Amino acid sequence: MTATDTTFSGGRVGFGSFDNYGRIRDVKVSGVPASDQPDPNAPITDPVPEGPAPADLALVLEEVAQLPESDPTPAPTDPRIMRHNRINYVGEVPDGSGRLYVPDLNGPMYLLDKETGQEQVYLNVREQDPHFFSGRGMGSGFGFVTFHPEFASNGKFYTVHTVGAEGIAANEPTYPNQPNATVQSVVTEWTADDPAAPVFAGTRREIFRFGFATQIHAIQQIDFNPTARPGDEDYGLLYLAVGDGGLGLNTDIPQRLDTPDGKILRIDPLGTDGPDGAYGIPASNPFVGTDGALGEIYAIGMRDPHRFTWDPEGSHQMFLGHIGQRAVEAVYEVRKGDNFGWSDIEGRYRYENDRQCVLFPLTPEQQQKGYVYPVASYDHDSPTNWDCNADSGHAISGGQVYRGPIKELRGRYVFGDLVNGSVFSTDVKKMRREAKQEAPITELQLRDTDGNQLRMTDFVDDVRVDLRFGTDADRNLYLLAKSNGTIWKVTDAERVKPREVVDKKLRDHLVSFYDFDRGFAQNGALEEDQGDANLLLSLVNGGKDMRVRDGAYPGSINSLQTRQVNPETPGNDDWKAGLWDANGVKGLERLAGAEGITVMGWFKMTGDHPALNSNTPDPADRYNAVGLAGVLAGNSDGHGVRALLELINVNGELRLVALGRRLDEGASQTFAASQDWQELLPRDEWVHLAATFDYTTGDMALYRNGKPIDGFYVNEGDPWQVDGTGTSPTLPRGIKIGGSYPQNTREQNPCDCRMDGLMILDTAASKQDVARQYRAFVRD
Repeated sequence: MTATDTTFSGGRVGFGSFDNYGRIRDVKVSGVPASDQPDPNAPITDPVPEGPAPADLALVLEEVAQLPESDPTPAPTDPRIMRHNRINYVGEVPDGSGRLYVPDLNGPMYLLDKETGQEQVYLNVREQDPHFFSGRGMGSGFGFVTFHPEFASNGKFYTVHTVGAEGIAANEPTYPNQPNATVQSVVTEWTADDPAAPVFAGTRREIFRFGFATQIHAIQQIDFNPTARPGDEDYGLLYLAVGDGGLGLNTDIPQRLDTPDGKILRIDPLGTDGPDGAYGIPASNPFVGTDGALGEIYAIGMRDPHRFTWDPEGSHQMFLGHIGQRAVEAVYEVRKGDNFGWSDIEGRYRYENDRQCVLFPLTPEQQQKGYVYPVASYDHDSPTNWDCNADSGHAISGGQVYRGPIKELRGRYVFGDLVNGSVFSTDVKKMRREAKQEAPITELQLRDTDGNQLRMTDFVDDVRVDLRFGTDADRNLYLLAKSNGTIWKVTDAERVKPREVVDKKLRDHLVSFYDFDRGFAQNGALEEDQGDANLLLSLVNGGKDMRVRDGAYPGSINSLQTRQVNPETPGNDDWKAGLWDANGVKGLERLAGAEGITVMGWFKMTGDHPALNSNTPDPADRYNAVGLAGVLAGNSDGHGVRALLELINVNGELRLVALGRRLDEGASQTFAASQDWQELLPRDEWVHLAATFDYTTGDMALYRNGKPIDGFYVNEGDPWQVDGTGTSPTLPRGIKIGGSYPQNTREQNPCDCRMDGLMILDTAASKQDVARQYRAFVRD
C-alpha cells in the first residue's frame, strides 16, 4: 500500500510503501530541493524538540503495600542497586484467585492479597540456584515472572534470573555466549503440584540460557500475550526481550540473525523442536526457514528492550518501551519481523559510537533499510554542565495501555521514566507507525489520597525512583518503586487545568528557572533547570536535605532551605546554592553583553538577619548583608555581581535592594527600597520579589507580589557609565543563592530563608511583565 507524506522532527518524509510486516520501504525526503537536503554530517543535538507537555489529568495514587527489604548478592558497590528492595512488576495470577504476584530482583516472588496488601513469599529464586547473581548490573537477579495462560490447570509459570561466573562455567548455553561472558540469563519453567497453594512446591526445568559480556542489557521481560485466546496463533507462546549485553555499541550483534542478543524472541515453551528439545519454535515466526537465522527471532535491532505490553482491546497492538543510549527513549509498535535499527540508528537518527553526545540525519542507504521508527519518544536533553557522555538519569519504563474502570484514562498508554519517576501518557489511537507524526506525550500530575499534588520523587523521598508499572485482571493500573519498595494503585484520574507558571510573554527570555521539585536523579545535591540554560544548580553543603516540603505557590511542592550552620567558625558549611566556573558558565551566554536582566523568585525569611559574621573574631559581629539571589559578574571571585537581589546595609540601615554592575571593571549601583525590609519580608511568610536591571538606560526597579516598590538610588552620578549598550561581553562566572561564594571557598552573607520559583531573565522585565508573572504563579 502507499502512504501519504509524513512529518517528523527534522523534515518531511514521504513513505514509499510498507512491506508485509508494516516496515517502511523506499523512504525519501520530499518537498525539499536537493541542494537543501539535510547535511548528513550535521549533528542533531535536540532530536525530540517538543518535550512532554503538562497533562490535563492527575492520577490519584493509593498505597497498596510496602514489601520487605531485600539485599543483592554479592554485596553491591553501585548505589543504584542499593534500594529498599528491587521489585519490578506487579501482575495477577491467571487463575481467578485474585492474587497479585510481584518479583523482586534480589530473589523473592511475592503473592499479594489485592484487598489487604498482605504479602506471602511464594518462591525465592535465589534459594533455588547456588549461582544466583544480583549484585552487579541494574537488571541482574530475578528479572521477571509470567504465568502460562492455563496455569490454573497445568501449574506452569516461567522465570528469568541471572547467574555469575560459576554458573556460566557449570552450564552449557542454548546458543554460544557473548565473548568473555560475565553474567548469564536463565529462563526456567516451574510446575506447581497445586496451583492454588500459597507456597510453591513442585518441579522445574531449564528451557533457555544465554550469557552476556557485560552486566547490563540481559534478558529483561518474558511474557505471554494475554489477549490471545485458544486457537489464536499467539496463544501460549512465550516472548523473551533479550538485550544486546552492551555490545551493540561496537558491533552489529543486534542486526545479526544468527544470535539471540538485541532481539525479541518468541518460543513455544511446551514444544520440543528447539535446541535440545527444551522448547518449540513457532512455524509462524518471521525468520523460520531463513538461512543462518534463528527461528526464535520475532524482531531485531534493539539495545535494551525493557518492557512490552499488549492493548487489551482494539487491534491488540504490542508496544515496547525501549531504553536508549544517550539521546532517545522510545515506544515502538511491534510487529513480527521488525527491525528497530540499533545500533545503526537510535530512534529516527543515525548513531555514531564515537560521538554519542549527538545524533545525525539518516543517510540515503539507511533510509532504504526498512527500519521501524518510534510511535512516541522523548529525549534526554542532558544538562549543559553535565558530561554528555555520562548517564544523565533517563530511561524509559514501558507501561500499560489503560482499559480499566477510570473513564478519563481509557485509551491512554501510561508509561514513565524509571529513573526520575516522571509519569507520561499518550493516546493509543495516535500511536501508529503509519501516522503522520509521533503521538504527543503529556506528563501526568500525581496526587495522594489526601489530594496533595506530588511527584514520584516525593512519594518515595528520593531523587532516584526506579519506577515500574503493572496491572491486574480488572485492568487496574499500578505503579511501583524500588527506592522504597512500595506499590500504589491508581484509583482515580481527575481533570485538571495544565499549569504553565512561566508567563508566555517572558518564556523566550527565561534563562534559568528552579522550582526545587526536580532533583537530578544522578545526584540529589543538584537541581534541574527548567529554563533554556539547562544548568544543574548545586545545593551546597546541605545537598538533598535542602529541599523542604513547603511550596510557595499553587502547584509547587518543595522549596529550597538555605541557612547559616555554625556561626562560631568560618567552616564553609553554610547551606547555599549556586553555580561557579572561573572561566565563565557555559549556558549563560545570553547574560553576556545583556541589555537587561531580571532576578525574581519567592522568598520566606525563617531566621534572624543579618547573620553572625563567622569571618571576624568578634562573636557579636554581624554581616552587613543577606544574600538572596543573583548573577555573578564576568570577573567575580564568587561575590561580585552583575545583577543581585539582596538585603544590604544602606546608610546604617538594612534594606531590600537591587544591586547591579554593568561593566566588570566598573562600579556598581544600588536601588534601595524605602519601606522597612521586615515589612516587605515578614518572617515565615512567602513573598514574591523581583529586581530588574536595564543596562542601556541605567534604570533599576524592585517589585513585591507583582507591584512596584518605592525606592531610591544609593550612588550619585553615573556609576554604570551608561552608553546605550549592555553589560561586559564576558560570561558570568555563576549564580549565587542564599549567600556568596557558590564555589564554597568562603562564607559570607548567609540567608536563613526558603526560596522557590527562582527565575533569571535576559531582559529588564516591565512593570506589566512582573505583574503578569506574579499572577501566573498565584492563579490556582
